Amino acid sequence: MMEKHYLTSLFTPGSVIVLAGDPDAPESQTPQARALLDGLKAQKFTGTLQFFDINTSGTLADLAQIRADLAIIVQPNKDLPAALEIAGRMNCRAALVLSNGVDAELAGQLHKIARREGMHLLGPNSLGIQRPSLQLNASAAGPLAQEGSLALVCQSGALTSSILDWASNNGVGFSSVISLGPYTDMGLSEALDFLANDARTQSIVVYMEGIQDARRFVSAMRSASHAKPVVVLKAGRKPAGNKAAQTHSGAIVGSDDVFDAVLRRAGAVRVRSFVALFSAAKCLASRYRPVGKRLAIVTNGGGPGVLAADWENEIGLDLGLLSPESSASLAPQLPALASLGGLIDLSEDATPQHYARALQTAFSDRQIDGVLAIFSPKPGADAEGAAQALADAKRLAPKPLLSCWMGDATVVPARKILRSAQIPTFRTPEAAVGAFGNIASFYQNQQLLQQTPPSLTTLAKPDIDGARLVIESVLAERRNVLTEMESKTLLAAFHIPVTKTLLARNAHEAMMIATQLGFPVALKIHSRDIAHKSDVGGVVLNLQSGAAVRDAYNDMVQRVARLQPDARIDGVTVQQMARARRGREICIGLVSDDPFGPVITFGAGGTMIELINDRAMELPPLNQFLARSLIGRARVAETLGEWRVASAVDMQALEQVLLRVSEMVCALPQLREMDINPLIVDEQGAVAVDARIALHESAHASGRPESAGAGHYNHLSIHPYPARYEQIWPLRGGGECLVRPIRPDDAQMVQRLVKELSPESRYFRFVSQIAELPPSMLSRFTLIDYDREMALVAVQRERIVDEEGEVSHKDRIVGVSRYVTNPDHSSCEFALLVADDFAGKGLGSRLMHSIMEVARDRGLAEIQGLVLANNPTMLKLMRRLGFEVRAFEEDPEFKLVVHQL
Repeated sequence: MMEKHYLTSLFTPGSVIVLAGDPDAPESQTPQARALLDGLKAQKFTGTLQFFDINTSGTLADLAQIRADLAIIVQPNKDLPAALEIAGRMNCRAALVLSNGVDAELAGQLHKIARREGMHLLGPNSLGIQRPSLQLNASAAGPLAQEGSLALVCQSGALTSSILDWASNNGVGFSSVISLGPYTDMGLSEALDFLANDARTQSIVVYMEGIQDARRFVSAMRSASHAKPVVVLKAGRKPAGNKAAQTHSGAIVGSDDVFDAVLRRAGAVRVRSFVALFSAAKCLASRYRPVGKRLAIVTNGGGPGVLAADWENEIGLDLGLLSPESSASLAPQLPALASLGGLIDLSEDATPQHYARALQTAFSDRQIDGVLAIFSPKPGADAEGAAQALADAKRLAPKPLLSCWMGDATVVPARKILRSAQIPTFRTPEAAVGAFGNIASFYQNQQLLQQTPPSLTTLAKPDIDGARLVIESVLAERRNVLTEMESKTLLAAFHIPVTKTLLARNAHEAMMIATQLGFPVALKIHSRDIAHKSDVGGVVLNLQSGAAVRDAYNDMVQRVARLQPDARIDGVTVQQMARARRGREICIGLVSDDPFGPVITFGAGGTMIELINDRAMELPPLNQFLARSLIGRARVAETLGEWRVASAVDMQALEQVLLRVSEMVCALPQLREMDINPLIVDEQGAVAVDARIALHESAHASGRPESAGAGHYNHLSIHPYPARYEQIWPLRGGGECLVRPIRPDDAQMVQRLVKELSPESRYFRFVSQIAELPPSMLSRFTLIDYDREMALVAVQRERIVDEEGEVSHKDRIVGVSRYVTNPDHSSCEFALLVADDFAGKGLGSRLMHSIMEVARDRGLAEIQGLVLANNPTMLKLMRRLGFEVRAFEEDPEFKLVVHQL
């Protein structure tokens, strides 16, 4: 694999050329150019730096002699295209355009030039970048930031400058600062993609205002936050109450709620304010890693400690409590008035030694995930000594340690000690608890991120063709809202239980149907023109006899005709009342968001729905873990266990309905909104009593895959597990193996494969002597985004006989082939690894054929890779597969192998 990132020339350039007017005539330069030149000159860049005036005379041949990794362009807007053309002629691989006020048309022109010249372009409308480790300040955002492990990506120039200003006063350093503006060619997704792979970056802070491509954004965000913590502050949190909503869910869900669900699923943490962004940045700069949500509080004053504990409760954290054993060993070492029941309250007599002992105990207690130390100034109390005790404890701390030194002037020296020990310190207990909340929610979101929704092959196959026929007939009638009967037919096609519903055209028919179904029954008006039946008196429940049904039918038709005279009435549906049990009413819905596509909602159902506004949501596709956590986030979850006199509901049936809805949403891109309301669930199962489904105005507006078989799920933000690539292969010499796409839970099997390789095989694959894969690399190999890469594993079942003669089976991965799509979106790079004891059995060539087939299926045109020149076996395999073997200019130790797909 080529390990060098494609944006290296932009973010880690060895040579830079600056096109910013005449360097000797400041009056000819724009204000941004002067700011850039001041920034560049303030420190010595570690690479080579040249300045070039685009108005000097010279030939194209002269330009071609100049080479640089990166061109920084700061010119008046009218000169930008010419300057970018010149950078292209100079063979620059990347260009950075610092400007403001460039409109969409000029930006489009610049994007075109960059693509034609094969340059990666950051800008226009960017304030530039800073890379402190290279002493490179290629920005107009003020002085170069201190070096640190935090990366900042910001879509607002003004905020970039403010954050850098705050950071220099708070001792926070950066690995990278990247400013993006409107119409920039290289956006948020590419910046995240680079930072995910940047060794100098430990965590990422993002301020964003909008995104261009939802799927690439989700994909890059997932890949970045899988590698390191990502915190996001997003502007524009306005509710997007959808005016044209056809369902309750559509009316309730705002686009901001959806963005929350996206970030949660992508493993990132969202903060609500500038202050919270900074406090999260402080924690991340201290390199704290995800933990659980039990925060212990060590304090020398009861009041502040109680405030902190209350706020933990408020934001869903748990107070970390010492175990009885820890309390018993710590108590004798503390002042007489100390108490350890809830808070670790050291009392007003606390000394630095008492803080040290309490911290040591809390760190070694398994029931505690993090510690907040609070200090209130008191006569005789040693603020600096206590801070030093924390600084000493931090060196060996296995858990996050946060501090809150209350007061003002008297604690300034103590805060300095805490800062230089890189202990996040806050002025109020609430701010400190909130910051720990961010670390804890990062941990919870990581669990969501690692879910690979399985294909639902374990469930009975749905009748997708039947469902499509219903949808096509509705669209053919130029309708986009399904009637209740059509909606229920769709649910039934996906094996979601529904109440049996029959249509009566007159009162006499209604009476006969009711008698056959058995009383009690419900009647509902059947009209494609009526959105909410109960609003026009179109629902009557619990009718006990034929005569009651006949009268109710006539009354209802007259009432609806009076209240909504222009509605076409097709008749009245009759259905048996759902058994009178202690059922809970649930609403499961679907909304379509621009830009993220379909989102599944879950909450309380019935007629109270809009009043209660109970909405939890998740992006499809779901698996059982995601379905469970979705149910748990809704308020109605509290009523699903044993409640009053009702038994607990059948949770498995409820989860199955959610999995079925997810399957439906994935298979039918035409769905725009849906309400299954109410879905009645009790201890015996779940049944959909009413449903309403709305379609996209045109079937293709939803990004529907052109061919049903291709199933590329273009309408979803997250690509489902591609089960269609699973196959069973017979092996030479007997036996068989399963070949399938990789999953996150394969990590240990992949590690075993690498560990059992010979040193030579390992060197040929990784070009290093590593004995095993580091955790970050392992997770990058196994938690993949099927949209931009694919890895196929060959899995063999091993038969193991233990000492007692007991036989068991264990899976073992014996080969992996993978490709990663290049930034041009038309070619990809491959890698191949086969277990030593399977070499020569034809497994390598079959894995290569399969991965090439997948790449072809995904519309890629070329596959390439690097092979060590002294690896004859691999080169022989490549030639046999029809690859062209070329010299690799950048490093003669490698050969470049290329195949057109």
